Amino acid sequence: MKKTILAAAFMLVAMASCQDKTKDKIEDAKEAVGAEVEQKMDTVAQKVDTAIDSTQSKTGKILEKGAEKMDKAAEQLKEASKK
Repeated sequence: MKKTILAAAFMLVAMASCQDKTKDKIEDAKEAVGAEVEQKMDTVAQKVDTAIDSTQSKTGKILEKGAEKMDKAAEQLKEASKK
């Protein structure tokens, strides 16, 4: 009977200490995942900013070309109306 009680007590102590180690490992893993997610979000934010800047630049160039074509067309219309 004593051996059974001692064995049960030993098992409880062993399980309790394993739970603490497991909790520590889970906490470490959670922190690592959190840091990695934060890094990925920063990377994605930078890529989005770069894409937006590139798009704005391209849009500006397209608008400039469109304005130039409109000016040329307006000049041609003025010349045509004079004739």
